[in-house]
Amino acid sequence: MLPSTSATTPTTTQTTAADEWLADPTFLVTADPERVIALLDVASSPAARVGAAVYRVSAELHRRAGAGVRRQLLALDAARYGERELSARIAATAVEGEPAGQWGVEWSSGSELDPRYRRTRDDYPDRTTAMATLVVDGRTLAVTGHSSGKVTVRDPVTGQKVGRQPMTGHTHKVSAMATTLLDGRPVAVTGGDDGAVRAWDLATGEQIGAPLTGYPRTASAVATAMLGDRSVVVAGNDDRTVRVWDLATGRQVGRPLADPTSEAWSLATAVVDGRPVAVTGGDDGAVRVWDLATGEQIGAPLTGHTRAIWVMVTTVLDGRPVAVTAGTDRTVRVWDLTDGRQLAQWPVGNDGPVTSLATSVLDGRPMVMACSLGLVQVWDLATGEHVDRHRTGPVSVVAAAVLDGCPVALIDDGDWAVQAWDLATGQQIGEPPAAPVAAVSTAVLDGHPVAVTGSSDGTVQVWGLATGQHLGRFPVGCMGATAVIGGRPVALTSSDETVRVCDLATGEQVGEPLTGHTGEVCAVATAVVDGRPMAFTGGDDATVRVWDLTTGHQVGEPLVGHEEPVSAVATVEIDGRWHVVTASYDRTMRVWDLAAGKQVGEFLPSFDFPVPAVATMTVHGRAHAITSSWDAVRLWDLTTGQEADEPLIERIPEPVVATAVVDGCPMAFLGHGDRTVCVWDLAGGRQIGPPLVFPLSVRALAVTPSGQLVVGFGHEVATLARREDPAPFRPQARGEAAAPVRA
Repeated sequence: MLPSTSATTPTTTQTTAADEWLADPTFLVTADPERVIALLDVASSPAARVGAAVYRVSAELHRRAGAGVRRQLLALDAARYGERELSARIAATAVEGEPAGQWGVEWSSGSELDPRYRRTRDDYPDRTTAMATLVVDGRTLAVTGHSSGKVTVRDPVTGQKVGRQPMTGHTHKVSAMATTLLDGRPVAVTGGDDGAVRAWDLATGEQIGAPLTGYPRTASAVATAMLGDRSVVVAGNDDRTVRVWDLATGRQVGRPLADPTSEAWSLATAVVDGRPVAVTGGDDGAVRVWDLATGEQIGAPLTGHTRAIWVMVTTVLDGRPVAVTAGTDRTVRVWDLTDGRQLAQWPVGNDGPVTSLATSVLDGRPMVMACSLGLVQVWDLATGEHVDRHRTGPVSVVAAAVLDGCPVALIDDGDWAVQAWDLATGQQIGEPPAAPVAAVSTAVLDGHPVAVTGSSDGTVQVWGLATGQHLGRFPVGCMGATAVIGGRPVALTSSDETVRVCDLATGEQVGEPLTGHTGEVCAVATAVVDGRPMAFTGGDDATVRVWDLTTGHQVGEPLVGHEEPVSAVATVEIDGRWHVVTASYDRTMRVWDLAAGKQVGEFLPSFDFPVPAVATMTVHGRAHAITSSWDAVRLWDLTTGQEADEPLIERIPEPVVATAVVDGCPMAFLGHGDRTVCVWDLAGGRQIGPPLVFPLSVRALAVTPSGQLVVGFGHEVATLARREDPAPFRPQARGEAAAPVRA
């Protein structure tokens, strides 16, 4: 019988009972989460301490989810702790009203597990969604907002929390953040998806006054300014208004700044001709300047961006106020706020939209840092010189700070780890954390199946699929795919415009590098064609090249036709002939006849976003391609060039895709930035079971010949296997968005 669900913390005399409950998988899965959390700190027996540690790891996710999701996450986290027997017992727990799990966890790495989880429940893994910096008593601190609504303060070098942690109040994701001083006190101002703007005293960890309300939905951008002798907060919202509050009193100042034609997605404040102003960037790509005292728009909108402006900062250049803006058109633009002139425009490349901007000063020169997916770039604001280009992995937030007199960039990869980089040297300050998994493949090494993972720091790791044993780690470059050459398994890794072939057993390079691309290699695929191992590479130079891996030579001329970098490559047989399927940042997919070395027909579907992932599969005897983009996952019949049906799923963040035949059924595995993997029966056109939920973003997928699913999530990897007799589940309709898991 399960214990009562009252929230009373057990006394010392109740410790024995608590130990029994925390060692019971049924209690962990089905009991009220608040009841379980109240017991975690009194766990004393070894089994109870393990149960408590497992429960804490992803508690901020599963405490708000149903018991079915909790069962799956607890089974995964038990495997991350190496408790495979406990993982199996948790997975076998019956949940009323829920079918049995479709997939079971076989093993998982645990590189991100923190031993503090055994002692505290305040440090849940939680995606960073906003960041700002400030100096308190001479010490630079990073203030971060998270997907759970929490706000934390950390030392950017040591990663240690500072002061009372965490600060809670937002009921949904923190969308925006700014820092300021109020009566000499350090203050953070946050805007949330709950529509509230909140101010926090960073010295005490207490919220200052009541939330600043007035928005029905997301407070998507915040900034601070001085209006006369008052500190004010300026916040934008998706109701097309910008509001101003007195930070000390919490009262709204004046009427909202409103433009019915544009939604303000970004904003900053500045002083122009002695007047405090708000500068807003809209979904129409226009920049607007507003007088904070009168609420009136100053001059005409500043135009140039072709799409929505996501991020903005203001600074001073040669004594004149300027705004730096960026967004989905993948350009950074600089505007003179005094006369409205555009001063500069810089392309950021093809790593996706700019998600964060910051400014700094290096050797007396003003600098701009732009962060896109996996890349932080630095420009000299005065000269326009491209100073640095630093690939870090899938980062989303960047801020500027000064540490020990040195200007630094603070970068957060979205999974709780703030990194500090010296802008002068380009080197990371302090000990670098483990890098996120960016690619997964499978192979057979010494007769045993292995998983091969590539990380954003250029290392390749090998794991035993049966045992989860870590078999090796090689700093050989960014892993793209695996192959077999002369009976020995190899990994293909890229470094700038070259591809290297590395022995999986030793990490040593095999033969000469594959050279020919004139730009960075973005995509690698392998296949055995007519008995010979081949590689297919796509690059920043917009070409696709074919390589014979036995000889190390390029086969034929490059496949030319894409107008922008090639983002994904796959192969498939159509009517007995091998074809290459490619996708590009030019938002098209193309099909190439490998023997003829030319494009097939005019099969050029146009997408709304770049297509970062493509996979192929034969369904009902016909070759198909699955394209995964930010707007949707789509299935294409490669014989007709037509979309097979409605999108499989719409609105997909950070998509990855893999295909395989499992138990005779052609399947697609769709990984999302929202920490889920959906499994689709392509022959039946239906989703199989509910989404698989992971505690961190899913960034890589692979399927073994035996049907095991290998998932790279955050910095970790796990292997799952399909259960033999899962209970039936109502298939999800094609085109229906996967249900989110609220953190």
